[in-house]
Amino acid sequence: MLTPTPFAAAPPASPYAAVFIDFENVYYFLKNHYLDPQDPHDYALDLVRALRDSLKREQGLDSLVLNAYADFDKIPTGPQGPLYLMGVSTRNVLGTDHKNAADMQLCIDALEVLYTRPAIGTFVLVAGDRDYIPVLQHLRRQARQVKVVGFRESVSGDLLQMLGQEHFIDARQLLPAERLQALEDHRTARLRLGQDLRRLREQGMVGVQSAAARQAAQDAAASGSDLPAEDLPSPVAPAPRATPAARPNLLDQLLQEPPATFAPIRRITRDDERRCLEFLLEQVQKFGGQQGVPEIWASPFLRRLTDVLPELPDWERRQLLSQLRDAGAVRLEKREGEPHPFSVILVNYQHPDVRELNPGPLEEK
Repeated sequence: MLTPTPFAAAPPASPYAAVFIDFENVYYFLKNHYLDPQDPHDYALDLVRALRDSLKREQGLDSLVLNAYADFDKIPTGPQGPLYLMGVSTRNVLGTDHKNAADMQLCIDALEVLYTRPAIGTFVLVAGDRDYIPVLQHLRRQARQVKVVGFRESVSGDLLQMLGQEHFIDARQLLPAERLQALEDHRTARLRLGQDLRRLREQGMVGVQSAAARQAAQDAAASGSDLPAEDLPSPVAPAPRATPAARPNLLDQLLQEPPATFAPIRRITRDDERRCLEFLLEQVQKFGGQQGVPEIWASPFLRRLTDVLPELPDWERRQLLSQLRDAGAVRLEKREGEPHPFSVILVNYQHPDVRELNPGPLEEK
């Protein structure tokens, strides 16, 4: 007769994870907190990629389910393609002005995975709203490990208290250091601009509003700028306290976006970066002259780059462009267009590697 054991053996820890990403939440946090950086969806993609790799490398978790939720029709430049190539399934959820409908769909899918995929032992939510607390509590009651990824400013304190700090992953620690620094530098520049505008207003220097000032105010309103309303020039100017001719140039300079500059120059040593730069210079020489300026559209260039570097996945080709930007060889600028804004690439012809590779400079005017 067998003697019963007092306790059943604990099941082995599951090596599988399900990751649910409120992509809309991440995108708009980056856009609003960092005061409208260029291409915030690229930073969101970097975060998703780094999270997937970190779970595998540091915790041995294979992400069998990777879902991203957003009203993707409202996100410019369409991140669905790069997400697909990362193995992420996108859920296009129509939102409203009052409620992010992605929350509900995410919770429904998480519960469906809970009851239909018993082999998955870890649930990772890239979100931080207080509304997720009930579903997180339910997952824990079902003996699932739960982790939350997010930026501390956007994560509910109640959620962190319920979950415990040990189960929280700071999104900033996942972003590459140079990418995070670029975001911080952009935010600092925009805040400094707001402070300068406030100082000028207090000194009575926002008396006569030039055409450039009026245009800056209209651009800020149209783009949903997060600068406080009192830091923007008033459409009705008060009587000037100084002679109008003495002030306008300084005011115009501060009311405009900070002038676009290239990053500090570093030499390019990687072979794939040099191949990308060489092809870029050829494309600028071929297509840039058609517009009379040394720039080309970013998206068509990346598609053509596929033929030059077919051995690289899509995200690595996009990363090459970011690396050239960080090396000061190029910069990216946003242009308004229909139906969405688009990005263009501009070349720094003072960069030593550009000088070496340039097949015949199309000089900046």
